Amino acid sequence: MSQKILVVDDDPALLRVMKIALAGLGYEVSTAANGMTGLSETALKSPDAVVLDLGLPDLGGVEVCTRIREWSEVPIIVLSADATEERKIKALDAGADDYVTKPFAMGELQARLRVVLRRTTTRAAGAETPAAPNGVIEAGPLRLDLAHHEALLDGKTLDLTRREFAFLTYLARNQGRVCTQRMILEAVWGHGYIRESQYLREYAYRLRRKLNDDRGTLLRTRPGIGYQLVVPQPDTDALPD
Repeated sequence: MSQKILVVDDDPALLRVMKIALAGLGYEVSTAANGMTGLSETALKSPDAVVLDLGLPDLGGVEVCTRIREWSEVPIIVLSADATEERKIKALDAGADDYVTKPFAMGELQARLRVVLRRTTTRAAGAETPAAPNGVIEAGPLRLDLAHHEALLDGKTLDLTRREFAFLTYLARNQGRVCTQRMILEAVWGHGYIRESQYLREYAYRLRRKLNDDRGTLLRTRPGIGYQLVVPQPDTDALPD
């Protein structure tokens, strides 16, 4: 099966050239001309890698990268005509895996794609469950729309901060599994925060308040280990009416 590449850029000519070139290399290519469409396409199509321009007309590429990283570990290669070190650092800090300066040779981009895709295919078994094909995760009474950054509980919108949404999304993608403190901190906050367990206690408390889950029935604490999102199962033993 061909690997799927999403290219997000507002230059129509560049999109056409990249689509033809990458398709010729055997990739399945889709495109988006702005940041919001790029976010939606990432959630809906679950690409194997995203090639993302930093100079987009609506959302900046760094912002798009930051939002994607709240709920996905898809490899991201950013493109920019700005080769300054500061620009590169911002993109990498936002979660980009690699950086290519415009203009670039297709051979260079192909080589960088091979590297990030190889990392993806060699990940250990047991990684988080991918999002549903329509970009929505269902977890019991919860419905998380990744593309639109929307969380619903029993059909009612939850007012979540970006970090709360990322924390809840990580647990929902791993629903039923016990996620260690380190796993959550690294995925949601970044590697530099793996010892900051107090963040988890505070955010778990805030999420339970918003989920009306003061008893920890849905979002459970595993003392000394981490957290678990437990989806209630229907009572199959109940007698029919």
